[in-house]
Parts: sequence; C-alpha cells; structure tokens
Amino acid sequence: MERPYSLNELRKMFLEFFESKGHLAMKSFSLIPHNDNSLLLINSGMAPLKPYFTGAEIPPRRRVTTCQKCIRTGDLENVGKTARHGTFFEMLGNFSFGDYFKHEAIAWSWEFLTQVVGLDPDRLYPSIYQDDDEAFDIWNKEIGIAPERIFRFGKEDNFWEHGAGPCGPCSEIYYDRGEKYGCGKPGCTVGCDCDRYMEVWNNVFSQFNNDGHNHYTDLIQKNIDTGMGLERLAVVVQDVDSIFDVDTIQALRNKVCDLAGVKYLEKHETDVSIRIITDHIRSATFMISDGIMPSNEGRGYVLRRLIRRAARHGRLLGIEGKFLAKLSETVIETSKDGYPELEEKKEFIFNVLTQEEDKFNKTIDQGLSILNEMEEKLSAEGKKVLDGADAFKLYDTYGFPMDLTKEILEEKGYDIDEEGFTVCMQEQRQKARDARKVSNYMGKDATVYDEIDPSVTSVFVGYEKTECESPITVLTTETELTDALTDGQTGTIFTQETPFYATSGGQMADTGVITGPEGTFEVKDVVKLLGGKIGHIGVVTSGMFKKGDVVKLAINKEQRSDTAKNHSATHLLQKALRIVLGSHVEQAGSFNNQDKLRFDFTHFSALTQEELDRVEAIVNEEIAKGLPVLTKVMNIEDAKKTGAMALFGEKYSDDVRVVSMGDFSKELCGGTHTDNTASIAAFKIISETGVAAGVRRIEALTGNGVFKYYKEVEKELHEAAKAAKCDPAQLVKRIEGLHEEIKTLTAENNQLKNKMAKDAMGDVMNQVKDVNGVSFLPVHVKDIDMQELMNLGDQLKAKLGDGVILLASENGGKVSLLAMATDGAMKKGAHAGNLIKAVAKLVGGGGGGRPNMAQAGGKNPAGINQALEAGAEELAKQLH
Repeated sequence: MERPYSLNELRKMFLEFFESKGHLAMKSFSLIPHNDNSLLLINSGMAPLKPYFTGAEIPPRRRVTTCQKCIRTGDLENVGKTARHGTFFEMLGNFSFGDYFKHEAIAWSWEFLTQVVGLDPDRLYPSIYQDDDEAFDIWNKEIGIAPERIFRFGKEDNFWEHGAGPCGPCSEIYYDRGEKYGCGKPGCTVGCDCDRYMEVWNNVFSQFNNDGHNHYTDLIQKNIDTGMGLERLAVVVQDVDSIFDVDTIQALRNKVCDLAGVKYLEKHETDVSIRIITDHIRSATFMISDGIMPSNEGRGYVLRRLIRRAARHGRLLGIEGKFLAKLSETVIETSKDGYPELEEKKEFIFNVLTQEEDKFNKTIDQGLSILNEMEEKLSAEGKKVLDGADAFKLYDTYGFPMDLTKEILEEKGYDIDEEGFTVCMQEQRQKARDARKVSNYMGKDATVYDEIDPSVTSVFVGYEKTECESPITVLTTETELTDALTDGQTGTIFTQETPFYATSGGQMADTGVITGPEGTFEVKDVVKLLGGKIGHIGVVTSGMFKKGDVVKLAINKEQRSDTAKNHSATHLLQKALRIVLGSHVEQAGSFNNQDKLRFDFTHFSALTQEELDRVEAIVNEEIAKGLPVLTKVMNIEDAKKTGAMALFGEKYSDDVRVVSMGDFSKELCGGTHTDNTASIAAFKIISETGVAAGVRRIEALTGNGVFKYYKEVEKELHEAAKAAKCDPAQLVKRIEGLHEEIKTLTAENNQLKNKMAKDAMGDVMNQVKDVNGVSFLPVHVKDIDMQELMNLGDQLKAKLGDGVILLASENGGKVSLLAMATDGAMKKGAHAGNLIKAVAKLVGGGGGGRPNMAQAGGKNPAGINQALEAGAEELAKQLH
C-alpha cells in the first residue's frame, strides 16, 4: 500500500465488500437500546440485532452487515492509564440469520483481510475453539493454513455465550505486528498478553442453545455473528502504536494537545489526561447525537461522568475556560462521513456540552472546598488518613475520582482509607444490581406475546379508514394463546388488517369496538409489537370470538379526530419553538391524546411570558392560514434531503412518512393528522415547566379543549366576581381595594396584638436575672405568633440594654421560642443560636440561628417553664 487506508475508508471498504456478498448494509442503530432492558447502552454490533437471532422478528434480509457505534464503560477506570482502553468504538460486523455458516464466514474474513485490505497472510494466525474440528479443517484444508499456525483455545477465550440463550464456538484472527511490539520473552506467540499479536477479527458460530444450566442443544437456525473493531483494524493497517494514533483519533488527540499547550508521549501523567479527554469526548459527542442527556441516573449518568471526567482532566492539563465543544467539532468533522447525524445535531451537541461543563466547573469548586474542610478536620483531630466514606462522597457527589483526591492529599502528607472507599463503592454497585430489572435473553420481561409465531403480522389501514373487516389471526388471554375469548374475558385480538392506531411516536392508541359474528369486544388499548404485529387489548362485552372469525373493527372517530388535532398542533409547536428560541430545539418526547398535547424539548432555561406568547401566536397564525396537511411516503435519504425533521434516537425504516403543513413544517412521522390546520381551530399553552437538565415541557390544548378551558376560566371569573360582590369588569379594581383594606386592618390588628401582649405580660423588667454579670430576661407570654414575638423582643431589648432575652409563647397548642443577644453580651460569649438549640428540646422541638438572634418551634407547651430555667444554665456555660 502506498498510503495506509484511513479509518473512514476502511469502514466503507468493509460494508461494500459484504454488500458484494449479498448482505444488506444497515445503518448503525442508536446507542440507546430499543426493547432491551438488559443493556444501558449498545455495547456490541450484534446487540441491536438480537430479535433477528432469536427469530422473534424476521430480518429485512438473511444476510446483514453493519458498522455499529458502541460504548463500553466496564474498564472506565483504566481508560487513559493505558493506550489499549477506550469507551467508544465502532464494530464492523457481518451477520447470517440461518443462511450461510462456517465455510463462508471464514473464507470471507480471510478474503477481506488479505485481498481487500492487503494484509500479509504470513502475519495472520487463526484460532479456534479447542473442540471445533470443523473450523480447523476449513482453515487447514480450504484456506490452506498450516496446522501449526492454527491455535486451539479453551472455552474462556473461544466460546461465546451470555447466560441462557444462543451460543457457540469462535474463530479469531490474530495479526503479528512485529517484534517491536513484543515482550521479548522466549516463546512469545499468539495468546501472549503483550501487544505483538493483536486480535482483529472474531467469527462467532452461533450453533447451540444453552438452557441456563450448561445443557447445550443444537439450534435449528444456525447464525453467524462476526465482529471486528474498526479502530483495531486501523491500528494494524496504519501500523501505529494504539487507537490513539489512528488518523481520525490522532487528529482529535492533537487538538487536545494544542489547546493544552502540551506534547504527547513526553510525560505519563499528561498522556493519561490527553487519552481520557480524547476518548471521552468521542463517547459524549455520539451519545448526545442519539438524544442522551446528562443526568444522575442510567445512561444519562454515564454521559455526565464522561463529560466531567474529560473536563477535570482539561483542568489538570491547564486548559483555561470551556473547551469540550471545540473538541467535539473535531469529532464531528472526522466522523460525519459515516455518521451524518453528527453534523445535523452539532449545534445541539455543543450546547449540551457547554451547559454541562458550566455545571461541572461550579461543582468541582464546591468539591475542592469540601475537600479543604475535610483536610482541616483531619489536621484538627491529628489524623493522617481520610475516611473511605468521605472519599466516596467526593467521588459520588462531586465527580472526584479517588486518584485525584489521593493526589491532592498526598501532597499535604495525608492518605486515604482505600478499603473503606471500596466497601462504599461495592455497596453502591450492589444497589444498582438489585435495582436492575430481571429480564430474559432479549433484555425484556417475558409476555404472552413472545409465544406468537414471528411470521404473524398486521397491516395498519387507519390512515385511510376508520373501520374495516378482517379475519382474526391470533387470540390471547392475559397469560396464554387461545383459540377463543368469551363473555367477560380480558385478552388481545390480532387481525390481518386494522384501522386502530397503536400507541407510538407519542400518540396514544385509538379505542373503539370490534364486532364479530357472535360477540362484541371493547378495545381499551392497542400495542405495536415486534414484526409489525398490532394487538387490540380489551374485554369481551358479549358473546365470543374465535380464531379465524371475520370481524368488523371500528375506531372511536371523535377521539381520533381530537387526538389528530393535538398531534398536528405538536408539529406546528416544534417549528414555532425553533423560530422563537433557535435551531437547538429538538423534540425530547411527546404525548398526544384526545384531551391535550404535551411536548418535551431541549432548551436550557425557562421560557419568558413574552416567548410563550410569541410561540402561541405563531401556532395560531398557521392554524388560521388553513394550511393543507399532506403525507408522502418516501425513501428516508430523500426525505432528509427535503429538510424533513427526524427525531433523536428514533429507529426509522427505509421508507418513511413525511408530514408537511404547507411550507411551514415538515417532519418524519407515523402518526395520524388532520387534513388541514384550520380544523385544529385554536391553540392554547396552559403550562411550561422543566422536567430534566436541559429539557423543558409545554402542555397545551386545541380545538374543543381550548373552548372548554375558556369556559371554565369564564365560570371561575364570574364566581370570583360574585364572591367579591362586583361585576367581572370591576374585579381587578375590587381586588386592589380589598388588598388595601387588608393591609390597613392587618396593621391595626398587629398594634392591638402588641398592646394586648404587653398588657398581658405586665411589667417584666423585674424578672431580669444576673447571670455571670450579664442581664438575662426569660419571659413566658400567651397566644402570640413568631412575628409578634420578634416585635416584642425588639421592644424588650431596647429596655434591657446589654443582655440576653429568651421569650416563649404558646399559641394553638404549639410553642414558639425566640432568643436575642446584644453586642455586649456576645462579646462575653453569649450565642443565641446555641442557647435555642439547647432549650428547644425541652418543648419537643428544635431550631437554631445566628449568635444575635435565633428561633425554634415545639409541640410541648408543658415544658416552657423548664426551658426558660434551662436558658439561664446554658447562658452561664457560654459566658467566659
């Protein structure tokens, strides 16, 4: 090769090679697993294809090839410390679902590496599972590899399985990178831990089923799942030290060095930080592009941790100011050929990174402050070891990895209880494990629907029809498949065709009725299942239904119409938000039913009333224009070229529905809509709130919902006017007048209360006690609240001169306590906050405050006298 192939070229070459072998090249799936609770993030090329391997869903073709973006965080603590580890990688794969098997898989892997990429065959070494003589014979007799160059490894290395489910032997291919990467030990060969022999390809022959107790039976459908790390392949082809030296990643690494003003491979500590930032910003960029937002749980927490780790190492390198968005530009520039969604979402990605970096800068400063306090405490107590729980608090709450805490403390001569830290970490992991859902191989809870023949499917005809006739294909109760459902039974009916829309894309399912030759079934919910099955869930209200019956399916038209209005208004709302707030606005979730619409979107601050008014006005303008709502089915690539908006993380088929509302809005959407915006009639925003970091939520009404809303408001207005004894038009003026009256009466009432309190108390100055040379006045008054107690305290303090006042009042069975100390008393050691803390427990309460004033509440009036007496004792302890 004159010039080594770039990473982007290798990706293209791989996919085109397998397309030439009859494979369908599918785009990378989102990093967010769909219908799979066993995974937080997609971590392998085969993970999104599980339904095809198990037969739960029929694949678009029996031969498939992908380049799948993946994230693994199991070795997160080692990322950066070595040049081997990373969290983000691309996995090249070719898959057979019951089509070809070992002969073709092995032959094509060899052909691609030697003839397409041009690797030296003499430097390639296959390995097989120790008992797989079939694979040995293929390598030896068909490919022509000498027996001594084929390595047999045991179950741990060359047998793929994941608990119960499909499994099988593997055949890997290793590349000899040369002596310069070796350990130099005699006998160093394939299988050595050094970097000389690198595994580049793994053929997995899925031919057995493990029942979960290590009993293996042959699979009827034998599958091929092969994987090759794209970055690893590039390391070999480009003959570089590690993934951090591959062309696209090197460009990012160099950008980190430029921003930090440092050089790579000069100092180990610096290299660690460079590698961590380089790796983590790749992961973060791809995660955000798939709609993952930083949060404190689940995949959002993984993202937050990666971003904060990168930001912290930027500080260690001396990078000033925010820098992650600048690095993300390089990630996007070098990866957009394979992943055009990065370019489409770049402004949003930059926004999320910058916001999170801002938050972290505040958090890390807080963390350093907490660490300083911990150091001071250690010093005061004469200790040299920081408690493991404290170190874990810094790690868990403030994002301080233990090595950073350790490094800072070691500079000052302190150590950490690492064992205690590990115990806290294990407790947290156990909690996470306990909280994880128990699931089957597919990572979701088993249901009766899993038993349905995968070939069963349904056709949705509801775009054109509100009712149709169709035969029943499947019937289920809540627990099993059945041939009939009878009066009163709850179950699910599947038909060949249906006008019922199943809950999806934020739109709630239709309801309605299914009528058969012998019965009636009320449809309460509709679900969409793997393989395009649509299930009508409900109850038989009369008669019975049998498999094969031809039934009439009729939806609730009024409900569909109101839901469609809300859904169409959601499209107008999204466009209006982008006009008012900016192009960073992306849909982050939606809900449309007959009553209202709810729209979640990415934005980083609450909307002002002016912004909300503008958004509402724009939507109503487009409704009034009577824009035609047109739907066109087209190829997804053509759809994107028209400017149609797609949703984050959504899995689209090759053909999509594009919904246009005049020239104003164009989105990919599978939901149902009105024919014209005029039928929406009106749009009214009723609330705007925050639901997560960087995500806002608008709830709104349309059509009849708006009219009902205003009718309710009008009703409340008339009731309020009636209560205020005025006409609705005069209500504001009347309320202002009442406020003034209340203000005047409140002032008069307070004066009377103060006078009554003074009169009830009489002259209390003769109750002043001398406590170690400081005047102390304890007073018990009745039936006044805390505000009145404070007014009284100010008056008594003025009379007392220097000293301490302790007031107690019983009001409605509750106790209020107030302590005040003058400047002179405080100089002698008096502290109102500590005084209150000490006596409040005697009245069954608690409180505290500043040295000059403190207050408390309690539930035990019987303890008031004891509390006042204890006040003198506490004050005596305070005075020096």
